[in-house]
Parts: sequence; C-alpha cells; structure tokens
Amino acid sequence: MAEKEVTLTENVKSPVSEFFRDLRSIFKLDELGQEIARIALPAALALTADPVASLVDTAFIGHIGPIEQAAVGVSIAVFNQASKIAIFPLVSVTTSFVAEEDTITKASLDLQDDKSKEQNEGDAEALDTDSPSNSESKSLIPKNDSTGSVCKSEKMASSFEVVKPKPEKRHIPSASAALIIGAVLGIIQAAFLIAGAKPLLKFMGIKPGSAMSKPAEDYLRLRSLGAPAVLLSLAMQGVFRGFKDTKTPLFATVAGDLANIILDPIFMFVFHLGVRGAAIAHVISQYLISVILFWRLMEKVDLVPPSLKYLQFARFLKNGFLLLVRVIAVTFCVTLAASLAARLGPTQMAAFQVCLQVWLATSLLADGLAVAGQAILASAFAQEDFSRCTATASRVLQLGVVLGLILALTLGVGLHYGARVFTKDVDVLHLIGIGIPFVAATQPINCLAFVFDGVNFGASDFAYSAYSMLTVAIFSIVFLLILSSSFGFIGIWVALTIYMSLRALAGFGRIGTGTGPWKFLKS
Repeated sequence: MAEKEVTLTENVKSPVSEFFRDLRSIFKLDELGQEIARIALPAALALTADPVASLVDTAFIGHIGPIEQAAVGVSIAVFNQASKIAIFPLVSVTTSFVAEEDTITKASLDLQDDKSKEQNEGDAEALDTDSPSNSESKSLIPKNDSTGSVCKSEKMASSFEVVKPKPEKRHIPSASAALIIGAVLGIIQAAFLIAGAKPLLKFMGIKPGSAMSKPAEDYLRLRSLGAPAVLLSLAMQGVFRGFKDTKTPLFATVAGDLANIILDPIFMFVFHLGVRGAAIAHVISQYLISVILFWRLMEKVDLVPPSLKYLQFARFLKNGFLLLVRVIAVTFCVTLAASLAARLGPTQMAAFQVCLQVWLATSLLADGLAVAGQAILASAFAQEDFSRCTATASRVLQLGVVLGLILALTLGVGLHYGARVFTKDVDVLHLIGIGIPFVAATQPINCLAFVFDGVNFGASDFAYSAYSMLTVAIFSIVFLLILSSSFGFIGIWVALTIYMSLRALAGFGRIGTGTGPWKFLKS
C-alpha cells in the first residue's frame, strides 16, 4: 500500500518543475537550441536597433542642451506610446497567426506529396506488371536514324533537367490582413499626433510657453510623418517572425538605422536644423526600412487577397482588441512615469530619459528570446506537439534569466563610465548615477517578464495576457503616484521596479498553475 502511494506521488507532475527542466542542457546547441539561436539572435539585434538609434538621437541632442534633450524625451515617449497602442497587438497576433497558418499549410502540402508518391509508386508497379518482355520493350526504343531524333530527345531531356520551376509564393491570409491594417493605423496615428501634439505634450507635463514646448512640438510633429512607415514595417516584421525569418528584418532595420545615424549630424549641425533635423533623419530611415521589407515580402507571399473573407479581419479584431487592452496598460505605466519625471523639471526628465532608454534598449534583448519562443510554440501548438511546447518554454525562460544576469553586471559597471556619452551636465549625471542601480538590478526581472509574454503569445493565450496585465497596471499606477510624490526621482524607479516584478509574476501564473493552454502539464 505504501509503495503504491509513493508511486502515485512520483507520477504527479508539478507545472513549476518545468522551469527547471533539462537545466544542464541550457546552452546545448541541439536541434531546439539551434532553432532558438537562429531566430532569437537576429530578432534581438533588430529589436534593439531602433532604441539604439533613439539613444544616438538622445546623445546628439544632449550636446545641444538639457532642455532640448528633455523635450525630445517627452516627444519620444508620446510617439512610442501611440505606436505601441496601434501596432503591438497587430505584430503579436500576426506572428502567431502566420506561424500557425504556415505550419498547417506545410503539413497539408507534405500530406499531398506523400499521397502523390504513393500513387506514383502504385502506377509504377502497375506498369511493371503490364509491361512487355525485355526483348519487346527494347524494340520500342527508337533507333538512331539519320534525322538524329534520339540525339534531339536526349538534348531536350537534358535541357528539361536544367530548368527548375520557380517556387510558388505562399498564400498566407494573415500577411495580407496585417499590411492593410498597419497602413490604415499608420495614417490615423500620423493625423492624430500632428493635430494633437500640443494637448498631448501638455498632458505629459510640458506647459505651453515653457522652454521645452517648441522643440517638443517640432520633434513630435515631424517624427509623426513617419508613422505609416513605422507601422507598416512592424507589421511586416510580424509576418517574417511567423515564418521564423528574423534575418530579413534585421538587415532592413540595420540599413535604416545606419542611415539615421549618418543623417543625424548632417541635418542637425550642418543644416542647423537642431531637433527638427533629428526627426527628419528618423523619418527617412523608417521609410527606407519599410521599402526593403515590402520588397522582400513580395518575393515570398502573394499579397493580393482573392476576397475580403480571405483576410479574416474578425479574427484579427477579436484577438487584437485583447492585446490592445494589454498594451495600453503596459505603455501607460511607462508613459505615466515619464510624465511624472517631466513634472519634476528638465534636469530630472533629462536623467530619466537617458536611464529609461538604456533600460528599455537592453531589456529588449530578451524580446529576441520572446520572439523565438512565440514562433516555435505557435507551430508546436498547431501540431499539438506538447513535448516540444514544454521543452521550448523551459529553455527560453532559463536563457532569459541568464541574459538578465549578464545585462545586470554589464550595466552596473558600464553605465557609470558611459553616462557622459549622453550629457555633460553635472546635475543630470548625478541623477543618472542614482538611477543606475535600478536600471541594472531589474534586468533579470525584465528579461523574465518579456520572455513570459512571448511564451503566452505563442500559446495564443491573449485573453489571460490582457486581463492579468490590466490588474498589474492598476496596482503599478497607484505605486507610481504615491512613491513619485513622496520620493521624487527615486520613487519613480522604485515604482517601476515593482511594476516589472508584478508583470513577471503574472507571466509565471499561467504556466506555474498549469491552467489554460498549459493544462496538459498536469496530465
């Protein structure tokens, strides 16, 4: 009886134990490890390229003055908030849908190929059975006559062997739908930001007539002209991620951001356009990225839909709305933090802007793991390969913790010496020094939170992601308001640390309890 109880206890699976699955194989370059690396590394580089370009903007503008640096920081926060609200749900949904559709399409094609092979083998056997004797079959072979017919046939056969049919373009409904929605949202966002620049900046704490007002308005309005390109390029990146191709977006993003870095000093200092020059350079780079991606996508996918039903807009809208709720909650916390910092004054805002850009740029490296996890998991769930689901989830989460620890150590040491790249103002540098411990220490938490997002998106668990994040945001907003009013700059960073900790805990909740799409962990 006792032996049976022990056996039953040993057979009960704990979902939490999946986090520690195959810990010794965390860096193993097996089939799964290679696939994660192949997707995650280019994705991480592509995701960090744009924040790095923003950091370059911040560094160049910092040499103009702290007021302009603070003004641009607020404008970037407003633009990023609007962009994330518009595009993040679309990108996340597109990646999962494209991965599912591509997996199902490939599976059906493989099934057709297997059936055709079986049919061909059956036909070959039938021909062998009904074929005449060897002597009779030899007599059917044409002889080499004066016309050289055999020679001609041999030449024709060889020529046919050389000619290879072009691969057919993929028919992926989600790709076409994503581009249409992205273009429409981009135009709406541009019109909204250009028309509402002044009231939006006022809401962010920049009063009309203040020293920060004009440079902030100029930068926001000009940069908003690139909104259609930003949303289109991100929608196309979602399609490529669904194909598990992150090298193409990396190439396009690096090309665009290099153009931005080259054009920044030219427009800002040679043409004496100041912050307006930084905005113009950024807009040009975004249109370059979208052109490169669109050209490459046209080679792979048939983007012309046969009908409106083919696009499945209802499916996008349903899941996109859930993620819209989530992304508003996510970005509102960061935007509120920037607004509270702006209300403290230009010195505090300039320091907060530098710390925030570094905080987000480095943490986004973990988004590469999130993208890899999402793409692989979406395919695994489509095939109902639950063993691969658990192996993928545990591997990317373990790698996320390791990445966070490396980033914490790197920033804790490096940012003390690198802060002068962004500003020479003594007061701003002092506040940056206060923010560095928070920026560095939160990296493992941030990485886990980002990777958990990718894991839950890969399981198409959009409802849980939305409602859990909404709960986290409510508590985080309360902490931000209380701590910022009591402790100022330090209070804001303490509240952001609490916010990211709650976000990671919410991500853990689904897999850790073995509920929703992860209920198979208990079986």
